[in-house]
Amino acid sequence: MMRMAVAGAAGRMGRTLVRMISETEDLTLGAALERKDSDFLGADAGEVAGVGALGIPIGRDVAAALSEFDVLVDFSVPEATLHALHACREGAKKIVIGTTGFDATGQSLIDAAAADIAILQAPNMSIGVNVCFRLIEIAARALGDDVDVEVLEVHHRDKIDAPSGTALRMGEILADALNRDLAKDAIYGREGAIGPRDRRTIGFATLRGGDIVGEHTVMYAGAGERIEITHRAQSRDNFAQGALRAARFLKSQKSGLYNMQDVLGPLLV
Repeated sequence: MMRMAVAGAAGRMGRTLVRMISETEDLTLGAALERKDSDFLGADAGEVAGVGALGIPIGRDVAAALSEFDVLVDFSVPEATLHALHACREGAKKIVIGTTGFDATGQSLIDAAAADIAILQAPNMSIGVNVCFRLIEIAARALGDDVDVEVLEVHHRDKIDAPSGTALRMGEILADALNRDLAKDAIYGREGAIGPRDRRTIGFATLRGGDIVGEHTVMYAGAGERIEITHRAQSRDNFAQGALRAARFLKSQKSGLYNMQDVLGPLLV
């Protein structure tokens, strides 16, 4: 039985994770965590998630809970995740990071911590999205410079980063497959008299509204035809399932930085 900790346990993803852990035979909830000013501190994590009392009160101190879990799953914000990462590194605990929006300094801290502990970091934990990553690469290599490529992403009104981490990862895959430099060739929105499209550019469009869980489309537009690869998330369960699959993968791993492609392994060859 692997003991799990959930950061941001009172949030949308946190509640989903707590619920799914409580329904899984090989996992158990060892700790639930929230920010220090959360109204849910001290509340039973199971009751907050709507699954009934689990006997796990929501706390705020990762370091104080180190003895209660084997793997921490964190879908919060960069600052909170880096704080949790530091505690996990000090306590030799493994961590699954679904948080996005890290700057270069934050990412360097994650990279450095991977020398001591096992970390799985992915901009999107969905198995379906990670299959799409592979399909996007195959299509880009096959179509090459004969098409224009665009990335469209849609999320709920409360998402704080744009473009999404998933959209940026799609852009990185496209740039690598097409031998382009994303830092130079990315276009984040268009306005005014922009002139003809430069084929080397990789365009991004971002929409926000309502409670949309998440949609991502990569469009390859050529002469007389268009290919679109789309993933639509209809609930957060798929992200939680992927994160728990990632945690199971980490159980047998030593130090290092892993991603969902490592989890899926031969399935995507």
